[in-house]
Amino acid sequence: MLKTKTKFGVGIGVIVISLSALAWMGAKQSQTYYHTIAELPTLNSSAMHQRIRVGGDVAAGTIAHMPGRIDFVLTEQGKRLPVSYVGSEPLPDTFKDGAQCLVEGHAMPDGRFVAEQVQAKCASKYEAAPGGDNSATPQSAAPDDRRS
Repeated sequence: MLKTKTKFGVGIGVIVISLSALAWMGAKQSQTYYHTIAELPTLNSSAMHQRIRVGGDVAAGTIAHMPGRIDFVLTEQGKRLPVSYVGSEPLPDTFKDGAQCLVEGHAMPDGRFVAEQVQAKCASKYEAAPGGDNSATPQSAAPDDRRS
């Protein structure tokens, strides 16, 4: 009886340790680190092999559609980063010159960034209009003068 309980306990222990190791390795591989454009040249070789996120603004006139990729340049605080998007998803509608952009992928030794994911937003679309009054009431809230 004791021998059966011992075998069962060892089996459960092996399963728990195996699942924990697999979960830890999966979490480690899926980690993505955020860096600024200025930080990229200072990264050591081990950091260059990690998945990286970089943010910036799309430089005007730099979007070029190439076979199998889309090239553009991100700018941030006077620094420039050439990016090649090679992902399978279509680029967002908000991806255009001047858009704020977040790219995810890998930095290459030649200084180019290869992005597998791109997120973009047009900052001006979400800003309040200058001098605008945000307290306007919608049309449906206006009193109805018609009587039936």
